[in-house]
Amino acid sequence: MEFYGLLGEKLTHSLSPEIHGEILKSINKSGAYKLFEVEKEKLYSFSEALKLLKVKGCNVTIPYKKDIMQYIDVISEEAERIGAINTIYLKEDKLYGYNTDYFGFGYMLKVSGIEIQDKIAVILGNGGATRAVLHYLLDNGAKKVYIVSRNPKKEDISFENVKIISYEELNELEGDILINSTPVGMYPNIENLPVSKEIIDKFNSLVDLIYNPMETKFLRLGKELNKNVVGGLYMLVGQAVKAQEIWQEISIKDEIIIDIYNIVKEKFI
Repeated sequence: MEFYGLLGEKLTHSLSPEIHGEILKSINKSGAYKLFEVEKEKLYSFSEALKLLKVKGCNVTIPYKKDIMQYIDVISEEAERIGAINTIYLKEDKLYGYNTDYFGFGYMLKVSGIEIQDKIAVILGNGGATRAVLHYLLDNGAKKVYIVSRNPKKEDISFENVKIISYEELNELEGDILINSTPVGMYPNIENLPVSKEIIDKFNSLVDLIYNPMETKFLRLGKELNKNVVGGLYMLVGQAVKAQEIWQEISIKDEIIIDIYNIVKEKFI
């Protein structure tokens, strides 16, 4: 039996063991997936323990997606550009780092039919997932990307077609895709909105990276306004499947992602 896990600080409510258990079952592999709660000052020791204990694969969640990188032997191209990893693969006694959030975000757009090419996209928030979202949008032909920050003057960005703006400036903006990468609207504060209904109505498609609840108030309002909407559970499952593709060195059919999505979503119904 091979071993996998999730590295983080506090992991009591993680869905990762269940999701990866279902993926392994669907591809006829046996394995155990554990939660690794580790203190920041012990990250180097943890990286060495992965090698010592032959843990084949490990996911990484906040707050360690950047901190762990210094202990990884080889960083993938997309993770290097994003500046964060969420997946580690142990192969021939070396640790390889990837960012499968990038691919998970792409999958949620694909499954919902949201087009990026030549579109104007707005990302609410500049937290942990924003960089993966930003790079996916740029790599797939977005015309312009706005990142909305509460402290835009403190942020720094080096892409000519990317601009960091305040929430006040957002009031004057219209676009194609509005992406919520903030925790606003997450359980248990499910009635909170990251932006007003008036702003939501200025966009054709809404994307929420939150997966609990499956349908946030942000998305619910979008549906009422006849927008194309998609929630974060597809991204969560999609990034996990991509991690298993890396660990197993195989391709996994989209149908499996949809099957696992339907299994996991029962938790929220």
